[in-house]
Amino acid sequence: MAQTLYVNPATGNDSAAGDQSAPFKTLSKALQQAQADTTIQLAAGTYNATSGEIFPLQVPSGVKLVGNEQNKGDGIVIEGNGEYISPTLAKQNITLLLEDTTEVRGVTVTNKATRGTGIWIESTDPTITNCTFTQCDREGVLATGTAKPNLVNNDFIDNGGNGISFTKKAQGEIKDNTCKGAGYGISIDGEATPRVVDNLITENRFGVGISVDSKPILRNNTIEDNEEYGIAVTGNAEPDLGKSKEDLGNNIFRNNGKFAILNSSKNTLLSWGNQLTSNQVSGLIQIEGSISDGGGGNGDDGDDGGQAPDSFSDIQNHWAKPFIQGLLDKGLISGFKDGTFKPDEKMTRAQYTALLVKAFNPSTKRDGINFTDVADDFWAKDVIQQAYRGEFLSGFPNNIFKPNDNVQRAQVIVSLVNGLGLSASDGTVFNTYSDRDAIPDYAKDEVNTATKKEIVVSYPDTKQLDPTKDATRAEVAAMVYQALVDANQVSEVNSDYIVSAISDDDKPKTFADIQNHWAKLFIEGLLAKGLISGFGDGTFKPNEKMTRAQYAALLVKAFDPEPKREAKNFLDVSDKSWAKDAIQTAYRGEFLSGYPGDMFRQGDNVERVQVLVSLVNGLGLSESDDNALNVYEDSDDIPDYGKEEVVTATKKQIVVNHPDVKKLNPTKAATRGEVAAMVYQALVDENKVSAIDSDYIVSA
Repeated sequence: MAQTLYVNPATGNDSAAGDQSAPFKTLSKALQQAQADTTIQLAAGTYNATSGEIFPLQVPSGVKLVGNEQNKGDGIVIEGNGEYISPTLAKQNITLLLEDTTEVRGVTVTNKATRGTGIWIESTDPTITNCTFTQCDREGVLATGTAKPNLVNNDFIDNGGNGISFTKKAQGEIKDNTCKGAGYGISIDGEATPRVVDNLITENRFGVGISVDSKPILRNNTIEDNEEYGIAVTGNAEPDLGKSKEDLGNNIFRNNGKFAILNSSKNTLLSWGNQLTSNQVSGLIQIEGSISDGGGGNGDDGDDGGQAPDSFSDIQNHWAKPFIQGLLDKGLISGFKDGTFKPDEKMTRAQYTALLVKAFNPSTKRDGINFTDVADDFWAKDVIQQAYRGEFLSGFPNNIFKPNDNVQRAQVIVSLVNGLGLSASDGTVFNTYSDRDAIPDYAKDEVNTATKKEIVVSYPDTKQLDPTKDATRAEVAAMVYQALVDANQVSEVNSDYIVSAISDDDKPKTFADIQNHWAKLFIEGLLAKGLISGFGDGTFKPNEKMTRAQYAALLVKAFDPEPKREAKNFLDVSDKSWAKDAIQTAYRGEFLSGYPGDMFRQGDNVERVQVLVSLVNGLGLSESDDNALNVYEDSDDIPDYGKEEVVTATKKQIVVNHPDVKKLNPTKAATRGEVAAMVYQALVDENKVSAIDSDYIVSA
């Protein structure tokens, strides 16, 4: 018999009747009372452990869970997590488990716990529609086993791993959803074969990941503005992107970072009727009958059109090598046909606009202008217009641009600051420069800002700005690179020629929040060496967790690893990741490795045992002692892969345990304080810093 139960977390009472005038307080209570053909109507509010919910919440067969479909569950939030043992994927951390023929409509679901999933679908066929999934640590919805769900008109926004995951032999339909701000908007693996239709998949790291033996059908989707690839195909997967003139794909691919489609499988993919061209793909793809093996140029940057090599022959001993190499590695510059970069030659304004557009891809902030000295067939006309519309560059009186004039150093600084909308004030900055009187009035504010943000690079004398001097190609490369550093798009490089407005006397010697902290001496020791920095408010946040990306950056600063193996393309580390260079350096130096499937998981917190393993392996340390692990009361918790390294680290007094030296807590996420302490101790072992006295250094 059909019935409706009402729930209100603010005014309800679980001892009430559960009707409209006397609602239950918790969804948990309503689910206990629900029979097949029951509708549970949720009032606005947050349904979490604080309000009395017990997770995971299991929705029985035939039950409808209804919030507000018109606003996709805005204000009706189910947030929490509980353990679920999946028959197909073992122990999981989920919010909701749906049985057969259940419906979830008009709610918001959040699971912020580590590897948390919003809704889990295990071999059932529910319907989820007009809902919002946000801030789920792993994914909004996962379907596994022989699941056949219908996901219709939902928003998957800012979830940690994936918006939607289909695995094992899951089928069903993914239709009219928006997937945005995740690692993968949609991830499909195993032998899954869902229909993916009419979705907007945008602004993820990857749009759709299709792997293992999966064979999804994709129709009428818009896949755009994803950082890396619109679709990434690996393993033996074969997505259906349209079969013939009678069965078109009608998928739209626009503005995806590297390629619209990366096909790393051995299969030749067939594409019929998609908005797709051969220069948007990598791998074997047959586009309406023509085979493409990838390719596609990067456009003309004003050089001689040479293909970019791994490096340039004429920068190996040049002061600007780290900046130039950094831009080359990002594909933002190319050299000349003879393999050179010509770093000391001047750069024209046209060439500079091409570099700006490649580096920053400016969006439009103002209408274009018809420069009378830029012909319609001039090679740089389009990039000049884009740089102008993005407010990176302006022209001169009488609508002229002077594209073949050399760009001046002050003009480079002004363009970067204005185009990126930067601002920073300090009345003492100009004292940095001995030639400050030569700075043109139009550029003074921008030079102030660029100096504070360490964008200015001056060789050979950091006190000499030379603002009206024609900029060399090396100088331009260096300042563009530093602007990308400020935007967190590339890793910092070490150079004596980066201008700093902060004197050594003004640099912080400590942090406000470590004065009574157990790790103070370790943190201050790294700070004194310039190996760590804090936050803008003068704190270090020693008890916060550290991600694998942050840890890679610290490793590179502390140890400057030499390459020991070839670089690896981690699929979840885009060219736009601020830590890409540091991750590659740490990987090549054997300090860090990745995970199966060519993943690095840069946003995951680094575990304590992972810190010890990385330090021992990266530094090539080795010690043996059968009794070393007896120091730890929780030695049984040490993963097998890390036991030898923990022995070595213990013998070398690299391990630091607070508050109990006998508790290693190997799989606990490491705090910033703990990481700082163990990195410092590794530097002690390397005789690079002085030993300090601490009760928390473990001794075997």
